[in-house]
Amino acid sequence: MFSKSLVVLAALATVLNAAATPAPAARPVTCAGGQKTTNEACCVLFPVLEDIQENLFGNDTCGDASHTALRVSFHDAIGFSMTNKSFGTGADGSIFLFGETELSYPANLGIADAFNLEAPFINAHPEISVADFIQFTAAVSLTKCPGVAQPTFMFGRVDAKSPAPIGTVPQPTDQIPIILARMADAGLSAEETVALIASHSIAGADDIDPDLMGLPFDSTPSTFDTQFFVETQLAGTVFPGSAGNAGEVMAPIKGELRLLSDQGFARDSATACFFQANVNNQQLMANNFKAAFAKMQSLGQNTAKMVDCSDVLPSVIPLPGAQAQAFFPSGTDQEDVEQACPTTAFPSLPVLPGPLETISNIVQDPATDGNCDDDGSGCVLSEFPKAAKRSASEL
Repeated sequence: MFSKSLVVLAALATVLNAAATPAPAARPVTCAGGQKTTNEACCVLFPVLEDIQENLFGNDTCGDASHTALRVSFHDAIGFSMTNKSFGTGADGSIFLFGETELSYPANLGIADAFNLEAPFINAHPEISVADFIQFTAAVSLTKCPGVAQPTFMFGRVDAKSPAPIGTVPQPTDQIPIILARMADAGLSAEETVALIASHSIAGADDIDPDLMGLPFDSTPSTFDTQFFVETQLAGTVFPGSAGNAGEVMAPIKGELRLLSDQGFARDSATACFFQANVNNQQLMANNFKAAFAKMQSLGQNTAKMVDCSDVLPSVIPLPGAQAQAFFPSGTDQEDVEQACPTTAFPSLPVLPGPLETISNIVQDPATDGNCDDDGSGCVLSEFPKAAKRSASEL
């Protein structure tokens, strides 16, 4: 009996020690091109990365190509419902696979630019799913923008078998409760929704004002900083172009466009404090966006069957400390703040010295112009040629 007890105790100790011993770190794998990654399945992404870095983005430094690639990732992924399977399978590539259908939806106006930009590269890389291409390119686009936290990327999305129905993508004309209900149905909270809106710090509008393209949402559209949250909280005084456009309200600076929905998020009781918390808090904004974006990129997909290929992504560009300091644009100050959060005062910020400025339009990438039109016509992947290298004048 005594000897048997010792055997049992020894066996138990062995099991406990094994459980307490951490699993060995994954060994790096050397891919055919010499790159190293922690999972061999990720090797297929390196040729894709090289191609889009050189020929899709070129010398883009958080400009139109980056903004376009980022925008389409949301429009594809949000086609998902936790309660209604007919809403689609989320980040599944359906927005391109069924482009003639989904790109005809009013909420997807302007996504034809992304189709024209990415379709040739999708056809050049059939080794990965369309769904993965959209989300991988979006993750790479973030690394072009100073201030972003290092993004993650899960690999292994399954392509859609049918289009997402109309109505899954919120519109700037929608009221905040309606937008939050749609986001909640997709599995995203009000706080995560505000976190995702940080993408508007590196974005602009091409289709709100019919006469103007590349209208930025803040004064620093090539930097992922908190200025968007500052400027959206200021009283609007001017339109960048014509008045009366659906989904647009006045902005505080000439050349800047403000969406009706963004104004609502900054002032609605369900989101105002989340919104204001980002002001002059670069780390909070970057970290919250990183987490919400990673969640959004996998909506509708089985993450248990996906592989973490985050180490394939390029390193992000750090934001110099001085640029992380938020400010009131010239001609505005604390008195222009439309305070909406009842529990916390708006931060005290310096005023940018100098004369009143007019924000320049975002230069449009010529590669976003192609056979795919905003009504969905011509948006068929099989009809697009494979990507070619950009000429020196385009880089």
